[in-house]
Amino acid sequence: MPELPEVETVRRGLAPVMEGARIVRAEQRRANLRFDFPEGFVARLEGTRIEALGRRAKYLLADLSSSEVLVMHLGMSGSFRVVEGADALAPDALTPGDFAHARSKDPRHDHVVLHLERPDGAPASIVYNDPRRFGFMTLIPRAGLEAHPFFANLGLEPLGNALNGAWLASAFAGRKTPLKAALLDQKLIAGLGNIYVCEALWRAKLSPMRAAGTLITRSGKPSLAAGRLAEAIRAVLSEAVAAGGSTLRDHARTDGSLGYFQHSFAAYDREGQPCRHPGCRGIIARTVQSGRSTFHCKTCQR
Repeated sequence: MPELPEVETVRRGLAPVMEGARIVRAEQRRANLRFDFPEGFVARLEGTRIEALGRRAKYLLADLSSSEVLVMHLGMSGSFRVVEGADALAPDALTPGDFAHARSKDPRHDHVVLHLERPDGAPASIVYNDPRRFGFMTLIPRAGLEAHPFFANLGLEPLGNALNGAWLASAFAGRKTPLKAALLDQKLIAGLGNIYVCEALWRAKLSPMRAAGTLITRSGKPSLAAGRLAEAIRAVLSEAVAAGGSTLRDHARTDGSLGYFQHSFAAYDREGQPCRHPGCRGIIARTVQSGRSTFHCKTCQR
């Protein structure tokens, strides 16, 4: 599943085309994806203007002039194509680019199409393709968004300034759960996934198996490790966004080009390879935690 940097990359690719545009026509080509589409989905979209395109955790949020929010989730294999011009759905107008893992361009998997009129009058289309149909779209009133079950229990956004050593220490105080599991708890930190947690823990030289509560000292203050980890999380996410996401398996940017952060992985998917920390003679190991692969260096991550 795409992680936070991938979703943020998609948002940045969609925003220049979608923000300020009017939805002239909407196509809903099946009754459901992961969930049923809301009643009157097409009629509620058509004629509205997209005021802004945001993100909360792994959700894309299109604020509409109707005071509703179009909530979009990519699921496992969902992707968007941005195509400009009147012939947006012509076969020769599909997303360009070479892919490390083949992307679906089969029109049978084009489940939602938004035909837009941009502020300058130019036409464009946003095409949602999802072979596995684990993604979804729904409409939620803006006034009730934060209380909706999708969002009510989401934790802190890790790219914001609020994520620091003091916050981590406070959030993890008294917790005996493994550090990696605590970082993946969406009720504490929203949007962090397996890949970037492995990378952040490696950068901070912290074992994924150590108790989360050890980030706070006996005097109740954040440890130096807590500060290192907060800095590592923000750095690895920011670098991944700048690199365009990781493009693992099914993810691709909206312009069809690849993300390149996967070439910078220091821990994830490097089982059996030397640790890249200067002076460390350790080897990256793979351990299964709660059904997920954890990649770490047993020598320098303590």
